[in-house]
Amino acid sequence: MGGKYFEELHVGDVFHHQPGRTVTETDNLLFSALTLNPQPLHLDAEFSKNTEFGQRLVNSIFTLGLVVGLSVGDTTLGTTVGNLGFDRTEFPKPVFIGDTITAQTEVIEVRESKSRPQWGIVIFEHRGVNQRGEIVVKARRSAMMRRKPA
Repeated sequence: MGGKYFEELHVGDVFHHQPGRTVTETDNLLFSALTLNPQPLHLDAEFSKNTEFGQRLVNSIFTLGLVVGLSVGDTTLGTTVGNLGFDRTEFPKPVFIGDTITAQTEVIEVRESKSRPQWGIVIFEHRGVNQRGEIVVKARRSAMMRRKPA
């Protein structure tokens, strides 16, 4: 099991997740279609030529999901009870088809659960970075984490 238990996560821990992932046209099209998002900025190359970026933008919720997904093996695989919420989600730079995204995760807060003492709460900050070193997404995720078995 790759995930960390509550006791193994400490404020300031930083994980650099590998491998990265190159975003394809199929990723963007399929995700937008599955989530019923018809935004032409994501789907229509001709429409997008006339926008500020001159090309299609990758669906930002796909980008968020990708970065969190890239983190799972090093942080929560098999050790999370569930997500409690996301906070402070930002998309400072756009993602385009063909960009390669890597992910980093920092442990921001670790605390005991008042209502569920058998688990603990960890706040992770996930950051997605493109091949140019630009942060394309940053989000804080609160997760209920399992404790080490006795």
